[in-house]
Formats: sequence, C-alpha cells, structure tokens
Amino acid sequence: MKSMTTTLSHRRNSSDGQLRPGHRAGPLLPEREFMLFSTFITEYCGIKVPPSKKTMIEARLAKRLRALKLTSFSEYADYLFSPTGMERETPLMINVVTTNKTDFFREPAHFEYLAKCALPRLAELQLRRQRATIHAWSAGCSSGEEAYTLAMVLNEFTEKHCKADFSILATDVCTTVLQKGKTGIYEKEKIASINPNLKHKYFMKGKNNASELCRIVPELRAKVQFRHLNFMAEEFCISKPMEIIFCRNVLIYFERATQEYLINRFCDHLVPGGYIFLGHAETLNGMAVPLKQVSSAIYRINR
Repeated sequence: MKSMTTTLSHRRNSSDGQLRPGHRAGPLLPEREFMLFSTFITEYCGIKVPPSKKTMIEARLAKRLRALKLTSFSEYADYLFSPTGMERETPLMINVVTTNKTDFFREPAHFEYLAKCALPRLAELQLRRQRATIHAWSAGCSSGEEAYTLAMVLNEFTEKHCKADFSILATDVCTTVLQKGKTGIYEKEKIASINPNLKHKYFMKGKNNASELCRIVPELRAKVQFRHLNFMAEEFCISKPMEIIFCRNVLIYFERATQEYLINRFCDHLVPGGYIFLGHAETLNGMAVPLKQVSSAIYRINR
C-alpha cells in the first residue's frame, strides 16, 4: 500500500503487545498497532475502523495470532507487512475483520417491490432494447442468501411473465463466505421462514433424514456466479451492464466520501432505468449521484 513504509516507521517505537499477565484471552492490541491495522484495512478495502472498534479488531485478529502461533501483535505486524505476509496473510486478515450477516428474504419489502414494480418495468425495457437477459448484482453478497433470494424472485417472475433469461453476479471481499455461497448449503433453520412452496421448489434435503442441512437446487445455483471483488480495486472487471444492483447494509462500513464514490461506480454499471437497492439505514441525501428515490432505500438511475 502506498503509505505502508511511512506507517511502519511509526510502529517501531510501539509497545510489544505481549500476552497479558494471568489473562487467557490473548495479547493486548497496543494503540499504535491498532492504528497501523485500521489504516491498512481502510486503505485496502475501504472499511472504516474507528477507535470504538478496537476491542473487536483485537478479538478477531487474535484468531490469526493463534493460527500463526505468534505471541504479540507486534510480531503479527512484522509478518503481515513482509512480502510473504502481504501476499498470503492479507486475504486471511480481511476474512476475520469483515462483518458478514445476511438472511434469505432479508428486508422483504425490497423483494416485493422488485417482483411487483421493478421487474415488470425492466421486462418492458428489455423487450424494447432486445436484451434477452436480466443481469443482477449482489454487491457484498456475504454467504449467498441475498443472491439466491434474487435468483428465486427472478426465476418466479420470468417463468410466469416474460420467459427471459437472467444471471446474478455475487461478489464479496471475504473469501470464506464466498466459498459457502458457492456450495449453496445452508442450515435448515436459515430457510425456516421461506414460503413453503419456494422451499420445496428450490431446496434439496440431505439424503440423511436427520441432516440439519439443505442445498439450493443445481438449476438455481447455475444462475449465480460468485466472485471475489474489492470495492477499492481500480477496475471491477464487470463486462455486462446491470439492470439490478443490491448493495444493502454495506455502505454503513465506509466513510461518507467513499460511499458517494462507490455509488457513482455502481451507477456506471447500471443500464438506463436500472435499480439500486440499499439498506434501510443507508441514505443518499446530499450525495451527487444520478439516482432518483422510488421507494424506501430503492433508487432508479436517471440517465
């Protein structure tokens, strides 16, 4: 990273962060190491790490210390910012510090709007433009529940109304959750609240009746492509323009200026008349973005 040499020079005078006397929880994270790690995380993937998150970062990075058999955060910093560590450890560090929480049909009003309002308008536009496929993007997809919910809604709509094809891109910066999403395997309690007809149609039970796991049917899994993507990357490498982008409860982890920057980048990948769905705690008020609000946390591009 561009500022790592400067930042590392400040670290040399920090305390060692050795194991706490008589404390089994692990080493303390010294203030200087915390600032070093928080700066790196923000520069690498845009996620803000304020001082209020210090205890959380300490607990999560302690997992990496144990895995590497290190006794202090000072040792961990030396390894992380070595050539080997930057290549091997960075994705593992990002995996443990990112927050991943999602559910099937989370914020259900969004999927109701998608099915009843957005998709009929998009289908009409697709017909006019002679585009055969509806493309959707679950940006910050976590373990895949949102992406597969989108797939169910799109499949139900296209089967009944327009017979169009669809594809879904699911991206996240955390490689651990991406792997779970690719398998399409979930605990039965995760799908308990899904409509029984959809559950029967889109999930397979384990061969063992006692199994607490179920799996998305292969036909639906084939519609979702999981891919690693860092929002701070120079290029998103997305070749197809999107009709729909879901980026919900993701922007809350970024500074306001970064939020505006990302929204404009998303808009560059939307077709005219395409939709962006945000989390209900996220707002675009005061941002210079080419979007018009059409419902709660739902926006349509103006260009």
